[in-house]
Amino acid sequence: MAVTRQIRARAIGALLAIVISLGISAPSFSAVLPEDRSDVMYHQYNGGGVTIDGPSVLVRKGFKDKISVWGNYYTDSISGASIDLLSRGSNFYQEFREEKSLGFDYLHNRTTLSLSATNSEERDYSANNVAFAVSQDFFGDMTTLSMNYSQSNNEVRRNLYEDDALVDTEDVGDARSQRFGIGLTQVLTRKWIVALNVESVIDDGYLNNPYRDVRFLTPEGINWQGEVYPETRNSDALAVKSMYYLPWKASLKLEYRTFGDSWGIRADSYELLYTQQIKQRLIVQAKYRNYNQTAADFFSDLFPFESAQNFLARDKELSEFSSVALGLGATYELKYDFLNWFDSTTINFYIDNINFDYKNFREALPEITEQVGAGNEPFFKLQSNVVRFFISFKY
Repeated sequence: MAVTRQIRARAIGALLAIVISLGISAPSFSAVLPEDRSDVMYHQYNGGGVTIDGPSVLVRKGFKDKISVWGNYYTDSISGASIDLLSRGSNFYQEFREEKSLGFDYLHNRTTLSLSATNSEERDYSANNVAFAVSQDFFGDMTTLSMNYSQSNNEVRRNLYEDDALVDTEDVGDARSQRFGIGLTQVLTRKWIVALNVESVIDDGYLNNPYRDVRFLTPEGINWQGEVYPETRNSDALAVKSMYYLPWKASLKLEYRTFGDSWGIRADSYELLYTQQIKQRLIVQAKYRNYNQTAADFFSDLFPFESAQNFLARDKELSEFSSVALGLGATYELKYDFLNWFDSTTINFYIDNINFDYKNFREALPEITEQVGAGNEPFFKLQSNVVRFFISFKY
């Protein structure tokens, strides 16, 4: 499993948040299929010495106002080393991932059925996901009830290197995940929409990272051993969203999300998104997001001795931390004669600046530990930038 999997998920999540917010920039009062469109995107994450970037292509086409078929091709490459590898004295890491997704939506009266399948491959991880969703409109299309289920089956491997060269891979285990979700969206007025979403996730199998170690004290100093995680994890999340359309061609979105799992993590996040239309073809956005999380029960930056407890973790994503994200973006509609055969063509650019403040994960680089001693290093801080640039063709 790549040591930057959580970083990649965070970058993709930021992209999806932008796409979703654009998709609901105007209220819909009846069940409709998504618009026919093609998107070509470049994305980049840069932070903590790690760069993740690559292209993505999405194509969606509808037939007879009943079926909409879509496909997505997504790749990213990773270069650099995270703090986990740097702490172990290594500064080499490279990885490449390729993801392919297919899906369709079927509309019958006020009911929409969706089915999708995704395959993601990299040298040390294979993921296969199948998802199903159904949504139903009620009460004059003012209320929408949605339910979804997805299942992932993943193969975890470990890359073996010699002198910074990949020589082999070894299997370390399988991981499985099931997601159950239910949501309710209510149109309160012509300008105000509120949504409530609940999701439960069941994970089991090999859930830790084969590259990451924990450190412990010895009479001679410190030593390292591999992480040990529980083989099951249950989590629940609740999100409340509200979007209000302002009279000066703008919208304001508020979102609160709370999360808890069987590992002892509790998290809350708040997000404010303001969207403003400027003139006829330009839309700009500004975003603020605050996130706070407690640590897992079995997390420690420095254990007192080897195998100090049944489960051991030093993953910063399982530590206590907070983050603040500030985002800006713009969508501009292009008007040229050679583009007239598209209903609309937009060029989109978004950038998020995210600051992470870790409360009990220390910057245990060898040179720092040697100077101040284990357990006295400064707490780790990370600043990252997420950039998304894409062109969208609607037809």
